[in-house]
Amino acid sequence: MHSDILRPMVVLIAWTLVMLGGALATRLPAMKAAGVDLRTLVGTKGSDADRSLPPQAQWKVHNYNHLMEQPTLFYAVCTVLALSGSGDGPNAWIAWAYVGLRIVHSLIQATSNRVRDRFVVFVLSSLTLVALTLHAALAVF
Repeated sequence: MHSDILRPMVVLIAWTLVMLGGALATRLPAMKAAGVDLRTLVGTKGSDADRSLPPQAQWKVHNYNHLMEQPTLFYAVCTVLALSGSGDGPNAWIAWAYVGLRIVHSLIQATSNRVRDRFVVFVLSSLTLVALTLHAALAVF
């Protein structure tokens, strides 16, 4: 038997991989258009591309990086909830809300990239993460 909270975790992992594919599909052609030759690059970092590629080509990459940041806390707290037997019902619903908000955040950042809109969605998703964390603390302490 499994905990319902595992489902939104898997969906967010899958979404992250979708954004990785989108980032590669956008960035590689932009690099080619900018005359960047992958065969000759040595020791660069992702932020170096911000200086040579159009911002729109970087937005999906930036979002992929964001999906490697705060969502790691989401995966950890969901795992605690699942292992403690508290990953069903309201906690699963809150987890789905977090995933939905992170997908909306991705879509905003990958398209219009309006910071105000992204920020509102980020704050809302952060509040769901706080709620999950409080519930996890109640479950294990």
